[in-house]
Amino acid sequence: MDIGVAEPLQYNFSAIKAATNDFSEDNKLGRGGFGAVYKGTLIDGNEIAVKRLARNSQQGDVEFKKEVFLVLKLQHRNLIRLLGYSIEGKERLLIYEFLPNGSLNQFIFDPTKRKLLDWEIRYNIIKGIAKGLLYLHEDSRLRMIHRDMKASNVLLDAEMNPKIADFGLARLFKHEETHGDTGRIVGTYGYMAPEYVLHGHFSVKSDVFSFGVLVLEIITGQEKNCFQNCKDLQKCL
Repeated sequence: MDIGVAEPLQYNFSAIKAATNDFSEDNKLGRGGFGAVYKGTLIDGNEIAVKRLARNSQQGDVEFKKEVFLVLKLQHRNLIRLLGYSIEGKERLLIYEFLPNGSLNQFIFDPTKRKLLDWEIRYNIIKGIAKGLLYLHEDSRLRMIHRDMKASNVLLDAEMNPKIADFGLARLFKHEETHGDTGRIVGTYGYMAPEYVLHGHFSVKSDVFSFGVLVLEIITGQEKNCFQNCKDLQKCL
């Protein structure tokens, strides 16, 4: 069941700039398709994660506002929690809860960190991601397809509970709708379903396909990267 929430908090840009030490490289947690993510510490001591959209990002104001208000309406233990946002000039910031264990890909693809993931932890991570996707697809007031499910978009809290992140490419559906079509293919090759890559058809099954690839990666520790040297797209899919 969804929980009623208030409007997101609009943070002062200067406060976030100070919290991230002027978006220093030392504070950078990673980089996504739309910009970099930084760790910040507010004046009250609370830690945050700040997504700073690249000024030349394809994610414009419409997509930015969509991510703000979509994530705000999504309330589930396996989804990242949005704390607020900041806008100043061309700067667009999203402020999220900080998750100390970083992203899933930093564990499963690292030979040393991977040893910390016993089978019980891996099972619980898989189960948590599945619960988050089920909420997006069926249990939320907003039926949503994520469209970019991958290891780097799953974050881990202090207890190694997974939280799905990065809703910039998400697509909303009415509850009576089951699929859609697009001429703009977005996402990450290797995780995208064949019918989406080849024909632009997407549905909840598209996320399920990506989830299946992710499960294989969690179990094997091997990254899906066959596209680097792939000449036949359909065979690679």
